[in-house]
Amino acid sequence: MRKTVLITGGAKGLGRAIAKKFAQNNYDVIVTYNKSQKEAESLKDELTKNYNIDVQIFKLDLESDEEIENIFKNIKTLDVLINNAASNDDQSWKEKTRDTFLQILNVNTVAPFLMSKKAYPLLNEKGGSIINISSTNGIDSMYTDSLDYDASKAALNNLTKNLSVAFAPKIRVNAIAAGWIETHITKDIEEKFKKKEIKKILERRFANPLEIANLAYFLASDEASYINGSIIRIDGGRNYEN
Repeated sequence: MRKTVLITGGAKGLGRAIAKKFAQNNYDVIVTYNKSQKEAESLKDELTKNYNIDVQIFKLDLESDEEIENIFKNIKTLDVLINNAASNDDQSWKEKTRDTFLQILNVNTVAPFLMSKKAYPLLNEKGGSIINISSTNGIDSMYTDSLDYDASKAALNNLTKNLSVAFAPKIRVNAIAAGWIETHITKDIEEKFKKKEIKKILERRFANPLEIANLAYFLASDEASYINGSIIRIDGGRNYEN
């Protein structure tokens, strides 16, 4: 019997790469999106055409308790939840407000908690895995223009550890603390800034989304059965001299 993975924010970028990785390994795939309906539909068409699996897409506003509640009314079975969707708003800390700060926290930290809470009964039936897509920004990569995002990812790391205790022993909960990734989000980064950041990376490049997706798939697999409550860093290595 095929397993099922649910990926939030799975229509583009890293989420799309993760969806493809699981589809290639015979998982049924459920993807949520908020504004990227066209990309979600094209992903569904691509996966349905290339793999003998079931693919579902759902619009989901992660700031809506009602929409989170409703999506689980349409899910009958689940083996893996990947809290991938995230929000960021790079601007001077002087311009940030309570409302903008809370919006980031709601999507990046509160929503993964609510999604995990709703997924718990389904995952606990037969054992399962939750993977939170975090960031090195939540550990030691500080950028004042994204301090709200950084704070949300630090909180997500702590949430991961707490949920691993709360959901043990049948559900494993881990986080991937990713560094820079080549996606639609980073393609418009100022070249001078990008070169500066690459100098900090031992591999001298940003990650390919597939490299992160490979780690997500591994953490969901039986090969990672003894990994729980871990924040796994994947950033190409840091050059601390820069």
